[in-house]
Amino acid sequence: MLGCNIGTLFKVAVGGGSYQETLITHLQGVPPGYLITEEEIYRDLLLRKPGQGELTSPRREPDVPVIVTGQNCDDTMTGFHNAHYSNGTPFTILIPNLDRHFEHVEAYRVTNRTPRPGHASYASYVKYGQWDDSIGAGFFSGRYTATIVAAGAVAKRILLDHGIEVTGYVKEAAGVRLADMPIEKIRPKVAAYKEMRWKHDPVYHWLFGSGRYKPEMRMLQKMAVLSELEKEVPEMYKKMIHWDEEAIRKEYDIHPKLNCPDLATADAMYERILKITRGGDSSGGVVEVVATGIPAGMGEPVFNKLDGELGRMMSIGTIKAVEIGAGLAVKDMTGSQCNDQIAVKNGKVQFDSNNAGGITGGLTTGQDIVVRLAVKPTPTIAKPQHTIDKVSLENTDLAAVTRRDPTIVPRVWPVAEAFTAIILLDHYMQHVAFQAMAKK
Repeated sequence: MLGCNIGTLFKVAVGGGSYQETLITHLQGVPPGYLITEEEIYRDLLLRKPGQGELTSPRREPDVPVIVTGQNCDDTMTGFHNAHYSNGTPFTILIPNLDRHFEHVEAYRVTNRTPRPGHASYASYVKYGQWDDSIGAGFFSGRYTATIVAAGAVAKRILLDHGIEVTGYVKEAAGVRLADMPIEKIRPKVAAYKEMRWKHDPVYHWLFGSGRYKPEMRMLQKMAVLSELEKEVPEMYKKMIHWDEEAIRKEYDIHPKLNCPDLATADAMYERILKITRGGDSSGGVVEVVATGIPAGMGEPVFNKLDGELGRMMSIGTIKAVEIGAGLAVKDMTGSQCNDQIAVKNGKVQFDSNNAGGITGGLTTGQDIVVRLAVKPTPTIAKPQHTIDKVSLENTDLAAVTRRDPTIVPRVWPVAEAFTAIILLDHYMQHVAFQAMAKK
């Protein structure tokens, strides 16, 4: 399968499928000297994983990462303290699939001849024929996005060391839209949401809080722990679904299941999503990502313009449009309204607005980068739909029988945040290299 890699200096390649043994993320370009742990990566992965209440599929995947290459196994010399630090070699992360039991496989098997409208199941069958990995939609399932989140966790860690921070959140869901807010107010709420999630995640505490799962363990030891975890997961997820939501609201002033930085708006989104779901349907929305600390002049002209590169987030399966800055709204502006006028204040360049989203001519201006992604409704719904038998090419009807997400929006924002970080790190590395080589 082609098309499963991205990047020039920070390269990401992914593999695996929804019901294969594991998902895999393979990174090249991770600098040496970084102590990156499974615990750190898991804190991002748990933001996107399913089985966390009414807004997501009931599939109970723990999404626990296993780092298998790219780190020193121990201190390399007497007096050196470099055990488990990155060593500059390819960095590989496994994410084993644990919740894949026969009854789930059978549920897909008996319906796989009838492709879901709006899903890739028909096109993938045409492309790959009888060999198509259609159990759980294979590589066309949203499950594969865990690989992007894992890669993004590494990218965000490196970017943060260079003063660049990437923040994603839900901007709109089921037609309810968050009013514009400054990133200075958004970021603390998103940070609070992330902290709340790992502090209330039973898998996190069972693995990392207890010390069962540690960086110094060998891969087979970690796999033994995951085998034990697989048996414990059903009871853990029951605890997760019965969070004390009122206590969370009081402590964090956030919605427990929806990362929208305004609680009143999040409540309105949540109620609207559930209303649509109770009618047997699904809903979409918009996620927004803001990156700060970006130097001016980053990007490459023509085919590698940074806004074009960010447009590659269309490759996230559920995304149907990507906007930079004002996006589609520019069609209704005049030039004087759209232009971000420039001035110098106290020796620094400043802009009156940011309709360009921090990018002009494919190069960064030094302003915040603002990206929005339009998320389509989940294709799998609890309403009858007409489809075909893709083998016999006969008309038939389809009703959803598989586990499903009422909306994918609450799980897409960490994917978008991660994907943005991957692209920005790759271009930041190119920018630093180019500037270092420029003749002084």
